[in-house]
Amino acid sequence: MDINDNIESPLELKVSFNKLLNLYETLATSDDEFVAAKANRILKTAKAFPELREGFSDMSILEERKKEISVILQDSFSPVLTKNEIKTASVPFHDLIFNSSERFKNIIKTAGNDFELNIKNMPKDDKYIIACTIILNFCYGYNLNFKRPFYYEIPDANGILHFYKILYNADFTEIIPTDNAPKITKEDYDQLLDNFENIDLWKEKFPPNSYIFKGFVISNIFDVTDDQSISNIKSSLIGEDKRKDENFMEGFYEIFRSLLGINDIKVGFSIYNKEEDTFERVYGVGMNSFLINNSESAKCGDSLCKWSYNRLLKNNKYFTVSDVDSMLDKAKGRAPHITNLHKQGIKSAIFAPIANDKGLMGILEIVSNKPQVLNSINANKLIDVMPFIVSAVEQSKNDEENLIEAIIQKECTSIHPSVHWRFEKEAKNFIKSELNGERATFSKIAFENIYPLYGQIDIKGSSEARNNATRLDLTLQLNAVKSIFEKVSKIEYLPIYEQFIYQINDYLEGLNTHFQVDSEQQISEFFKDEVEPVLKHIYTIDNVKGDIDAYFDSIDEKVDVLYNHRKDYDNTIALINKEMAALLDKKQVEAQQMYPHYFERFKTDGVEHNMYIGESITKEDSFNPIYLYNLRLWQLQVMCEMENTYYQMQSGFPVALDVASMILVFNQPLSISFRMDEKQFDVDGTYNARYEIVKKRVDKAFIKGTNTRVTDKGKITIVYSQKQDEREYLRYIKFLQSKNYLDTDVEIVELQDLQAVTGLKAIRVSVLYHKNEEDKAFYTYNDLMKEIKA
Repeated sequence: MDINDNIESPLELKVSFNKLLNLYETLATSDDEFVAAKANRILKTAKAFPELREGFSDMSILEERKKEISVILQDSFSPVLTKNEIKTASVPFHDLIFNSSERFKNIIKTAGNDFELNIKNMPKDDKYIIACTIILNFCYGYNLNFKRPFYYEIPDANGILHFYKILYNADFTEIIPTDNAPKITKEDYDQLLDNFENIDLWKEKFPPNSYIFKGFVISNIFDVTDDQSISNIKSSLIGEDKRKDENFMEGFYEIFRSLLGINDIKVGFSIYNKEEDTFERVYGVGMNSFLINNSESAKCGDSLCKWSYNRLLKNNKYFTVSDVDSMLDKAKGRAPHITNLHKQGIKSAIFAPIANDKGLMGILEIVSNKPQVLNSINANKLIDVMPFIVSAVEQSKNDEENLIEAIIQKECTSIHPSVHWRFEKEAKNFIKSELNGERATFSKIAFENIYPLYGQIDIKGSSEARNNATRLDLTLQLNAVKSIFEKVSKIEYLPIYEQFIYQINDYLEGLNTHFQVDSEQQISEFFKDEVEPVLKHIYTIDNVKGDIDAYFDSIDEKVDVLYNHRKDYDNTIALINKEMAALLDKKQVEAQQMYPHYFERFKTDGVEHNMYIGESITKEDSFNPIYLYNLRLWQLQVMCEMENTYYQMQSGFPVALDVASMILVFNQPLSISFRMDEKQFDVDGTYNARYEIVKKRVDKAFIKGTNTRVTDKGKITIVYSQKQDEREYLRYIKFLQSKNYLDTDVEIVELQDLQAVTGLKAIRVSVLYHKNEEDKAFYTYNDLMKEIKA
């Protein structure tokens, strides 16, 4: 079998001892008789077999000349040191080892019959190019420093992984160009420098087998398990999303097993909450805490004895428990951590504080199911790794704080993606000023010459509906109390009961004739301050116990009143807002893809939305009025779809409420700025404030000369002030009529004057509905109600 079989390389490998034998030729003339005699003996041994100098690739010769090779390599593999040194002789880029020290052989033997030796971090894909860089160095003098540390990973008899670093001695190698090796010029070299990954280029300059490698390399190998374990701990701690990785903790166990040389250990963590003086578990796949036995949290004083508490929390020093069972007998129940470890079957443990100059952040817990394997002596090995664990925990705490802040920003004060770039720009300027020692201020965020769009789907008669629900609940509660007083007055006549009945009747009459805003509060105070103390007093009367129990059972614990009809109303409002907002958000994704723009929505008694579109928001020289017109049409169409979706859902809501949709058209571009105190955008300037005034009041406006609200159930209302807006929206309406979104009953009305705003007009047009998504028929609002009720 040939060494070069199944290997593509610019080097044709040949085992040769020529350079080593040349060295012995020099030593043969030494004045030291012993050195000269030994050199001559080695040269004589080699002379009989010319292939040992000329080189060979037939692997069978290695076995045939095993004795002679051993003689030639005797000085390199000293018998005196063979049981101490870890050393091999081999050829590069090959797993072939033809000579080794006794210690190396023992390490491989201990690893087991199924162990395959290979270099862990030798990149297979780059072997060809690495060989080319070696040729550039040997043959052309270009010193390309591509040296990387290479390692073997070999388990010991206990299965603990050891790391061995390989250092190569290439003193006895030669590289010779063949006739088909292109000569490398300076231009070739310059080209190769910028094309490490271009394998075709390297093969062009260094064709396969175009150079001959003659010689062998000596590998000096060192056990660097401790150093590599520490390095691996650093690498593991740096990894992103490590707590989500199922293999992370098992890999972490493996690293500590190598560091401590103990197979049977597990690693846990607990976080210290200084404010509450508690230990808390770390959340993540495979993350455990043996100190608190995977409870959510535990008081530090309840988890440790006084001595261990002071040792960890006050002095920030580690402590060990080498024999849990023995300590359990001595502690006699006074050491909670010992009791806890015993319950988990743990026999020895190390607890190390993860602390910085600000104090304790958490505890590193290393445990074993065997006694005495963890102790105060091997715990000293943690000294080298604790700084990296401390650094990782600090980073993790910072990351968690940033994540919490990011979630708050996202969920509570979200910055819309369309304007995020501007906030990011100002934040970078802020950081730059701080780093330069300047006074950092967050500049005003404003956008000029942008067009606003506003729309709302509002619940009609929401105040009346809530008042009615309140009236019904209060009536039920008053009647329940009234019946109790009527019943008790027959058993025990007292004038005060009669007075209560009179008061209740007065409230009932008031609810039916002139329900006031403060009626709810007055009656609630009457129940709380006057009725309930009396009910608790008369609870001793057997005949009314059941009635009083029933009364208190009907009272909602959260709001402390009877909350049936109002709960239905509140749930309905919440459901309407949730469903309409979700639909609008979903539709908005499509609109953003057409052209980016600012969007925000608010849940009130219904759902309102603002949109702003323009050049200054998109940051690109791409805005055209066509995008504004497109967004206006999209808005009108989506409002029709929201109306349809609402009435298809209406039967599933606790209370049947109507909605009315409105769009406000503002013809002129305006400026908006971000109000830091309110965490939202608002219009800038006195003139632009007119837009906000109209927005807040227009849905309550009346049609001029009437007492009819401009917004109405079953209709879309489009409010505007300019004739060109009227023409534009009539075109959109005609288009949507052709698609059966809107009916043909278009009307144009004038609005009564609002404060400081005159000349507003509105287009009103009925929406066409479907009974459900599969329904192909079209209904007006009145037809739909008849169909639903039929």
